[in-house]
Amino acid sequence: MEKEKVKLLFEKFDSGDEFVDARPYGGGHINDTFLVTGKKNKYTLQGLNHHVFKEPEHVMHNIKLITEHLAKKIKENGGDPMRETLNIIRTVDGNTHYYDGNHGFYRLFYFVDGARTYPKVEKPEHFYNAAKAFGKFQNMLADFPANKLYETIPNFHNTVSRYYDFLTAVENDKANRCAFIADEIKFVNSRRDKTRVIVEAIADGSVPMRVTHNDTKYDNILIDDATGQGICIIDLDTVMPGSMLYDYGDSLRFGTNAGAEDERDLDKVYCRLDLFEEFTRGYMEELLDTLTPREIELMPFSAQLITFECGMRFLTDFINGDEYFKIQRPSHNLDRARAQFKLLEDMEAHQDEMTSIVNKIKEKLENDKTGA
Repeated sequence: MEKEKVKLLFEKFDSGDEFVDARPYGGGHINDTFLVTGKKNKYTLQGLNHHVFKEPEHVMHNIKLITEHLAKKIKENGGDPMRETLNIIRTVDGNTHYYDGNHGFYRLFYFVDGARTYPKVEKPEHFYNAAKAFGKFQNMLADFPANKLYETIPNFHNTVSRYYDFLTAVENDKANRCAFIADEIKFVNSRRDKTRVIVEAIADGSVPMRVTHNDTKYDNILIDDATGQGICIIDLDTVMPGSMLYDYGDSLRFGTNAGAEDERDLDKVYCRLDLFEEFTRGYMEELLDTLTPREIELMPFSAQLITFECGMRFLTDFINGDEYFKIQRPSHNLDRARAQFKLLEDMEAHQDEMTSIVNKIKEKLENDKTGA
């Protein structure tokens, strides 16, 4: 997008500031994001992908309610709402977003300075701090009425539904690619029983529905430059009712991978158990008192499930002709899928160790509470 267009969009919002400069920012798969510099402040201007989010108004409705709730909680706890949650800047017409009349939906937030996202975990303590921040985020939303939120992407983490989407894509094969990926298709079909586990646990009530983020990648949290603390959860488009297992599992899928999410050298892809332990410790320190026995039991499995789900989604998009995720090369989604499947195989091989880590942390936290 040209800088002049970004300037015109920025001026649709009631920032009380004057445009100075803008540049592309971040590396998300879905939305286009720009860092705008004004004379007074910095801002994040983001275009909302209407192909992914069919009802942008619903997305912004949720974000407005969630950020207002978080700001209130942060203030009550003596924190800084301008740094610890996103803050929407309304349009000159008083709306939460601007529609350009040509399928372009845009929103503007204050930029949080002195903090950044990281594409990979550089310091284990950052990952521990990120886990605590995600846990606190969920705790602050524990009393938020979930029925006030729209489901911005229906069945987003319903892995059974995702599997049927995959089967439909294979059957239709509209980009004529299935003949070249027989091994990957076989890999998915051989693990179809995994897709039902958490869906069935939610249905029988052993895993409760909570207000969750649903896209807890490591690069969706701002890490403070000075302290290394996780200070602000971003990318709130998928905040809606869900399971904490999806949030926990997605954090581990992304953060514990020794390779890149789209790594083509699969020898570099494996689950770092040291980072698994760091994140699990931080997450359970914040949430142990609210977790059910079945949630704790399924924590190691949830990392496998979300890794499988994500790989399946990448493969489905490749089969469909790359309609959903942004790509930088023709086989990008296939590369992503293969990396996820390699990571899943490594997690499966170390399931007993991951279970032992969860149980060890649980026991220590419970002993610390009782003084044992």
